[in-house]
Amino acid sequence: MTARLSSKVSIITGAAQGIGLATALKFAAEGAIVIVCDLKQTGVDAAVAQCQTLGATAAGFVMDVTQRERINEVVASVKAQFGRIDVLVNNAGITQDARLQKMTLEQFDRVIDVNLRGVFHCSQAVADSMVAQGSGVILNASSVVGIYGNFGQTNYAATKFGVIGFTKTWSRELGPKGVRVNAVAPGFINTPMIATMPEKVLQDLQAKVPLKRLGRPEEIANVYAFLASDEASYINGAVIEVSGGLTV
Repeated sequence: MTARLSSKVSIITGAAQGIGLATALKFAAEGAIVIVCDLKQTGVDAAVAQCQTLGATAAGFVMDVTQRERINEVVASVKAQFGRIDVLVNNAGITQDARLQKMTLEQFDRVIDVNLRGVFHCSQAVADSMVAQGSGVILNASSVVGIYGNFGQTNYAATKFGVIGFTKTWSRELGPKGVRVNAVAPGFINTPMIATMPEKVLQDLQAKVPLKRLGRPEEIANVYAFLASDEASYINGAVIEVSGGLTV
């Protein structure tokens, strides 16, 4: 049986830890050619090595999604080496939380730059290639916070709402060219991003979820892999919530 993502050249941002790493490993296990992008060389190298251990072809690039020139260089390198780009997973993201009255402009701007502008940069950088080949998949990381909002996350919520706007718009623009665009909206997932939360807060979060636990990064990666595959060939412009029923 052919692997679901056999030889699909897949760029994953923020792929050195958390959901990004889980996605890179899932794609590797499904036969993809995995392109790991993250901020630090050590993390990139470790993720590439793990993908290769699973038998995948993998390459890594140190890349900041706020730096358009670097993104263009990476995309050009991937095309030169592998000939095409089939999948982009816009996973890279940060939080800098504060209530509206306390949030600094620096906190606001930094989260907008990474989570919103970064998704725009990466997607625009690969769009021409995907349109030219008549196929491709762009997957955007939203959040349940991007549907319902969350206390103390003005900046983060705005970016995750915005990413849904990107998804809906690009699915209309690129769909006729053979390129599908979808978003995943995770709930609270057990990653380094939430590891800094107080234990009491985490317990309260788990209590709100009908499944009574936090999600695992692999459970988001599984959805990305499905959406990237031909099994999802008629899914376009969707926002798939993966939250254990948090918002029911």
